Amino acid sequence: MAVSSRRTAREDWKPVGVKALEANALKVVRSKKNRSVIAGPGAGKTELLAQRAAFLLQTDTAPSPRRILAISFKRDAASNLAARVRQRCHHSHASRFDSMTFDAFAKGLVDRFGQALPDRWRPRPDYEITTHTERDFREYLHDLPPPPAVIGTRNDVREIGSKTFERRHLLGSPLPVEGWPDPTVAQWAADAFWRVSLHGGGKSVLSFPMIGRLAELLLRVNPMARDALRLTYSHLFMDEFQDTTRIQYDLVSTIFRGTETIVTAVGDNKQQIMRWAMAMDDPFSAFDADFGGVRTSLFNNYRSSPDLVRIQHVLAQALDVQAVQPVSQTDGTIDGESCSILDFPSPKTEARQLAQSVASYIADLKLTPRDFVILVRQKAGEYAELLEPAFANENLALRNEAGMVGKVMLQELMTEEISKLAVNFLRLSMTPRAGSYWSTCQNWLASMRGIDADDSIRQSRLARVLDTYATELAARYSLPPRSKVASRALVDDILNFVGVEHVIRFNAAYGQGSWLEKVLDATAEHLLSSSLHSKDWSHALDMYEGVHAIPLMTIHKSKGLEYHTVIFVGLDDGAWWSFSQDEIEATAGFFVAFTRAKQRVIFTYCASRGTRTKIATLYELLTKAGVQITTGSS
Repeated sequence: MAVSSRRTAREDWKPVGVKALEANALKVVRSKKNRSVIAGPGAGKTELLAQRAAFLLQTDTAPSPRRILAISFKRDAASNLAARVRQRCHHSHASRFDSMTFDAFAKGLVDRFGQALPDRWRPRPDYEITTHTERDFREYLHDLPPPPAVIGTRNDVREIGSKTFERRHLLGSPLPVEGWPDPTVAQWAADAFWRVSLHGGGKSVLSFPMIGRLAELLLRVNPMARDALRLTYSHLFMDEFQDTTRIQYDLVSTIFRGTETIVTAVGDNKQQIMRWAMAMDDPFSAFDADFGGVRTSLFNNYRSSPDLVRIQHVLAQALDVQAVQPVSQTDGTIDGESCSILDFPSPKTEARQLAQSVASYIADLKLTPRDFVILVRQKAGEYAELLEPAFANENLALRNEAGMVGKVMLQELMTEEISKLAVNFLRLSMTPRAGSYWSTCQNWLASMRGIDADDSIRQSRLARVLDTYATELAARYSLPPRSKVASRALVDDILNFVGVEHVIRFNAAYGQGSWLEKVLDATAEHLLSSSLHSKDWSHALDMYEGVHAIPLMTIHKSKGLEYHTVIFVGLDDGAWWSFSQDEIEATAGFFVAFTRAKQRVIFTYCASRGTRTKIATLYELLTKAGVQITTGSS
């Protein structure tokens, strides 16, 4: 579909690439106000934001040279939104759309302006990035020397909860420019942690939440940098807003609150599953109060069948009594129940019957393995160990997406830029009918090297360089690698051609610490394991991407994905042992799992794994929705 670079009058603009938008979505697209948008499962959040970007850019409502900033929670969400905008807009418009994660946004600010921070808060330029666990904070508080007598005692320090230290004390509020005056014992401990992290070793060592706090501080003490951002961005999009942390919210507020920048915050308060990771309790209400946001709900569900949408609404009301009744825009395509609970006498029987059922569905409905997903609450590896042999007996591959490849989770590796670069260049060089991969690689290189789509001379030169490289790569590596050395050499070959400096410039996390090396090593390791039992490149790359495998993953990692059939294994107290500790978040996780399905949801239960007393609430909700429990055969 060709899109024009010419300006369109606001009154003449129509949605791009879709037949129509629902009335409330169109209101959001054309809005001149700050809005908080409640967009339930399957509502088309990515499409909504892409259409809004198209409207703003094509009608010059976001006037050139000003830009649109879109901030997402996850990297794949940020890249998917950017890709959708490129589909909907001419490149001259899409080039003014910046889509990134909160972490990348904050890190970019610290990397550019961090040396202007006050001495006590200034990280070394070559800082490393780390992740802190509750155990880290517990050990830190235990080993901390006694505070000054006027502040407290060693016992006072040890009474600080390790679970709440990060959320409440270390990162709970904006950093004070001069430090904490008359600190409490918890503030004294937090200040000591900051001093060690920033100045205690050869390099500063920071987590992404700490980087977020430093970014907010540097914009408070550097009004010129803050004002530059305000002038740069006429509009801000915030995706998955229900998972916004106080750190992220404060950063956005410091920059854009009270300005002319128009903010659109999109998410679903019923899918908040990141409170354990410091997500705010109710960011939508805070946004409406602070930014004068107009609350708007979307009603359509473009993913799930009418019967699944009916059941989803029962679950939604348990999370929000005012939840709007969604309208399914998808036909039901299966015979029989769209949702069921299967009781099995043993996990082995469960595995065998699930494998047989999936094999039957694939044959009867002409589906593929990637139309299915197996979700678990936790301990994916233990479930995979039992399920894999049963599925193999049906000639079906099961792939544990939560498994580790080196030091990187497999599902995470699939979203990494290095991994995607390797696959696309190998598909281009080694497989037939690679036209789409040629376009992808050409666009990738042009974007990284700053070559405009209208620059025909440089584009032609780049095309010749790409063709030559693809031919040479195929000659050097005609067969998939059979050793780790060969696999790593191949990955390095592609990276060197693309240019490591270009990759780092477009992916800030690769420029700090050892993350780039970990991703390169994981890419090479996964490529090798995918190649060892493959006789040609096409099969090896299919194995790498899991094209013919049924994915198994945890609920949290399924967010944003969709499948024809969702099979949730382990609806029992054993898997949901922490249900009573935060029933709201656990129910939201259950809702997220359910709403990944387009046509069918299957829950399984084995008494040998645990009772269903603690999670009786979930069973009551399903029963209320008319879902039946069926006893599996032995």
